[in-house]
Amino acid sequence: MAGAVPSAAAPGGRTLNLVLATAASVAGFWAWNSVATLGAFYTQNLQLNPATTGILVAMPVFVGSLGRIVVGALTDKYGGRAMFSFVLLAAIVPILLVALGGTIRSFALVLAAGLVLGVAGTVFAVGIPFVSAWYEPSRRGFATGVFGAGMGGTALAAFLNPRLVAWIGYFPTHLLIAGVLAVMAALVWFLMKESPGWSRTTAPVLPKLLDAAKAPVTWKMCLLYAVVFGGFVSFATYLPTYLRDVYSFDPSAAGARTAGFALAAVLARPVGGVLADRFGPKPVVVVSLAGVAVLAWVVNLQPDGDVPAGLTFVAMAAALGLGTGGVFAWVGVLAPAGKVGSISGVVSAAGGLGGYFPPLVMGATYDAATHSYSIGLLLLVVTALAALAFTLFVLHGRSTAKVAPA
Repeated sequence: MAGAVPSAAAPGGRTLNLVLATAASVAGFWAWNSVATLGAFYTQNLQLNPATTGILVAMPVFVGSLGRIVVGALTDKYGGRAMFSFVLLAAIVPILLVALGGTIRSFALVLAAGLVLGVAGTVFAVGIPFVSAWYEPSRRGFATGVFGAGMGGTALAAFLNPRLVAWIGYFPTHLLIAGVLAVMAALVWFLMKESPGWSRTTAPVLPKLLDAAKAPVTWKMCLLYAVVFGGFVSFATYLPTYLRDVYSFDPSAAGARTAGFALAAVLARPVGGVLADRFGPKPVVVVSLAGVAVLAWVVNLQPDGDVPAGLTFVAMAAALGLGTGGVFAWVGVLAPAGKVGSISGVVSAAGGLGGYFPPLVMGATYDAATHSYSIGLLLLVVTALAALAFTLFVLHGRSTAKVAPA
């Protein structure tokens, strides 16, 4: 990716393209999270135990995470318009197969289709280099933060999917999601444009990925993003199951509360990006990780009552959202020009993988006798504290985007 176009040349198109990219991300995240939000449905209809449900809901996360590595590099080569269209269209077939698998009560088909559905989660690796090309370095925290709000598709899925299944049925719900993906792909193809400052990278994909992997900034940001975005993904995917097991909520009530969690993270993400532009990414990430550690301990105490528990989860979501905005603002500062897509792909893959393992751990360590997930939550406390220490004492580098190369 070439440097962002000067601010004087960009405003004619960048707002529309940022909106389109964010809307495409919402559609992708909605599809990506469709299996997780119906975990209670699969548990009941496929007769699954908590560990097996954890595996099922984690499958789209796994492929969506690894796929971001390749998709990020391909975005540098083919551009955001082509890759957004490809990802959205490619997600339609697996969402329909998930619909079929759930209808005929085939665990194997839902599992396999969910694995392929992970392609929808790669939409994030398309958007970061695309929107970064439209904005000057000093505003990339804002741009990537707004685009990152597209993960609000998880809130949409959590709130709507259980209700849609109750209102119109399981199969029609997935037909509706497939229709949204198709419409969004058409809008992207016909309305989206590349930044005037973007230029196609002609280097082969594999060497670019290897080059990105060798950059020290890549692995530093991978660690942080695995904690903050991984924490968001794991809560967003497993929270309906957690709320059912610990607080005895029905699917619709659990979905509404999960949607609130996701929405809080979505709103906090652009705030994290803007604060990183102004004060530097490091302070934002430090506050985020400290908040995650404290709040994970509070969640472990199982606060009683809707208000105490609700406020705790909203605060956790806000802390994670701030962190995701701060980390990707840091990527925009430190990543060399022309490597934003490949580095973003690797970093966002690490974030997705960070969200893949916790549901498996939560399902495997759930204590049915006490309705407790203490082991998994205490592991999150330890992980957040380790990442906090790493950020405070190891990470150095430019603190704001103003001195980053265009």
